Amino acid sequence: MKAHLYFICPTDHLEPVINESSDNGSHYYTSLGNSVVFTKYTINQIEHLIAKYNIEEATFILSSTNPIIRDALERQDFSGIRGLNGFYDEIARQKRYSKVLWQEHNNQFIILSYYLNKKIEELQHKLKAQFANQIKITGKIYDKKKNTFDEIYPNLVCTKFFSLN
Repeated sequence: MKAHLYFICPTDHLEPVINESSDNGSHYYTSLGNSVVFTKYTINQIEHLIAKYNIEEATFILSSTNPIIRDALERQDFSGIRGLNGFYDEIARQKRYSKVLWQEHNNQFIILSYYLNKKIEELQHKLKAQFANQIKITGKIYDKKKNTFDEIYPNLVCTKFFSLN
């Protein structure tokens, strides 16, 4: 049985869905909107989990209807919650960039893909080499209407800034 670590948002209520569709040992790390900050302490805890349970894969998952992401893209009612300020700023910035750089109507999937790719990259860079080589890290977006986990756009190009000549 492969052990798997899932990074999820508690507002998505995905544990039962994942447990139903998965036949492996599931472990969860929850944070609002997957806004986890990879501090030294957090990385130590993740590395401990990887070693203790022989975790071979980690997946960042957000629902396409995640209320925290939707709020960050729209009204920002939760922006006063401690720890979400930087997260909200990043989502708002990517929303502005996606309007300029992409012509799709559903920019939310693009923004979620970019954000999850960013979290994957952060985790890969923070893990010690022995753990980074041991674990495959992926990202998915859960579509509640279709009850499917869709792969995020890999290596999505969303710039931190752009310049038009």
